[in-house]
Amino acid sequence: MKKFLKFTLSMAFIAALVAGYFLFLRPNPDGSSGSISQRQRMILAYLNDPAAHADWVLPAGQRCANAPFQMPTDGYIGFTWDDSFSPGHRHTGLDIFGGDEPGLTPVYAAYDGYLTREAGWKSTLIIRVPSDPLQPGRQIWTYYTHMANRLGAATISDQFPPGTQEVFVEAGTLLGYQGNYSGDPLNPVGVHLHLSIVKDTGAGGFLDERDIDNTLDPSPYFGMALNATENPDGVPLCPPETQAQP
Repeated sequence: MKKFLKFTLSMAFIAALVAGYFLFLRPNPDGSSGSISQRQRMILAYLNDPAAHADWVLPAGQRCANAPFQMPTDGYIGFTWDDSFSPGHRHTGLDIFGGDEPGLTPVYAAYDGYLTREAGWKSTLIIRVPSDPLQPGRQIWTYYTHMANRLGAATISDQFPPGTQEVFVEAGTLLGYQGNYSGDPLNPVGVHLHLSIVKDTGAGGFLDERDIDNTLDPSPYFGMALNATENPDGVPLCPPETQAQP
């Protein structure tokens, strides 16, 4: 009986992990059951076989022509700004899926700035950009998260321990590695980096990244269509005529 119970619990745990891996693959925002959006289907296809969709992947360090930000990690941009993968949800940034296990796909700074990791942040960093390259004089913040494994063990570089404040980093500085931390060990997210461009409070702090009104469309910063209005279900890539090498 004990062996059977142990086996049952083990199978339930494995099932939870599999379900968590595809956390984002939920019903459409209209609440219809048993169907997923085209973008969700593409993410599922990529996660099932990354090698078959290598042409969807943008390399870390790539910059589209004169865009100020460079790609922060290797991967497929599965969800864009203002996407929705659950009723009432508006996605506040980019989800970049590396297609590998936690702790293997490096994450780099997309732009120069001053890095902070609050004492309680297991998987998150934020970088203050004193002067927005698209609107000089305006301060913005770049927010990076999910850099821990499902148990909350950080995959952030040891150079940035909890409590780090205002450390200058250049674009291309190694920040850590993609992870799948969600806050619930039994319900991890798919391994990816979430990056948002966050507005300043006006008093030198950053607004709550979870509200889309507190974030900026990343499209002009990366030089490609990275919002759900302009690119509802296509693969986000640099326009062919503007591709630049890392």
